[in-house]
Amino acid sequence: MNFRFGPRFLPLFLLIAACTEAPKTVIETQAPAAADTLVAPTRPASAPADTAAPAPANTPSAARPAPIPAPDTAYVQDVAAYLAALPSSQNAPLRTLTATPAYQIFAKQQEKSWQKYRLTHTDRMTRWAARALDTIQTASPTILYPFSGPDFLNATTLFPASNTYVLFGLEPVGSIPPRPVLENPQIYTSVNKSLWSVLNFSFFRTNDMAIDLKSVQLDGTTPLLMLFAVRTGHQITALRRVQLSASGELQPADTTVTANTTPGVEIKLRAPDGHPKTLYYFSADISDGYLAAHPAPLAYIRSLGPLTTYVKSASYLMHKAYFSKIRNLVLAQSNYLLQDDSGIAMKYFPARAWNFTYFGTYRRPINLFAKHYQPALTAAYADTLTRPAPLPFGTGYNWRQTDSNLLLARRRQPVR
Repeated sequence: MNFRFGPRFLPLFLLIAACTEAPKTVIETQAPAAADTLVAPTRPASAPADTAAPAPANTPSAARPAPIPAPDTAYVQDVAAYLAALPSSQNAPLRTLTATPAYQIFAKQQEKSWQKYRLTHTDRMTRWAARALDTIQTASPTILYPFSGPDFLNATTLFPASNTYVLFGLEPVGSIPPRPVLENPQIYTSVNKSLWSVLNFSFFRTNDMAIDLKSVQLDGTTPLLMLFAVRTGHQITALRRVQLSASGELQPADTTVTANTTPGVEIKLRAPDGHPKTLYYFSADISDGYLAAHPAPLAYIRSLGPLTTYVKSASYLMHKAYFSKIRNLVLAQSNYLLQDDSGIAMKYFPARAWNFTYFGTYRRPINLFAKHYQPALTAAYADTLTRPAPLPFGTGYNWRQTDSNLLLARRRQPVR
């Protein structure tokens, strides 16, 4: 079908067009990114250097090297603060870099962007979630966020009381930026580019992330996860590379990467109220075709027990037949599901098993995803007996507040 766009709408269409996932043929065949080594930061002269060397690719399993030593987490916290344009500790080795004119410009740009985001999103989301998700927040120890990319920002804003956050995306895991990268002013441009869409439209543009997170400055999700952690008031207390074994067992990563392991990162956090949290990100293709041969992500998710699942800006992938495995697992294991219309289509919910609360406005998906329009959702939003509640912030592909929607699905008989 051909579409005609006048000059007024063409820039917006080009922006949104970059948000889609890869076409079906790519999604079904793309393997998860290899586990990028978490580069140990350059330490102060008084600190001992890490000495673990990479193992050859053909190292026998019986002679595997010891796991890579965990990086200095005090330094990791300071790197995160540096990337987030926030003050670091008084004696941090990066403080000299924050005095440069280039960094001062970067810090002013970031503060302006974050102040706007707080006013239009974070503050409103926090107040809304305290009312709409009050009992759910305390009953959601584990949050599953498939198709998330590095978006810890929205997950922790909506579910601040959770203990564990499990994120899955195609983006590579990446590494802690080492000192030479942090000294290069190009990293400020990389951070600004990576955050621009999420701070302006509430979602990451998938195609852009595929480019931005393979750069020298930001080689994966880890730097952005660190940045979001400190920007939401958390302290990083530990960080390590992890992987899922072929059977879905969480284990420390070593330097041997095989086609049967799923690379990831584990970040231990302390919330502003002192509450300990754990954030996981795994780089994995979770389409049916890949999971049939590499079921580790499914096995790991099953091991997590009852879930609250959050889905946003997910390219309508779970509407499709070839994402049935992750869709069925989410429906089977979640007690609560908070999603925009790009999550699981209404036709897949067993109606007798769920109660629904609708927020915001549902009209139609953007033109790029027009075929995923749901008449059942239109009917639900038009029901005069159960009118949708207001949604005071924008989210998803229909990112304007007046066009956004969220659905809260509650299981009638909880999973135990």
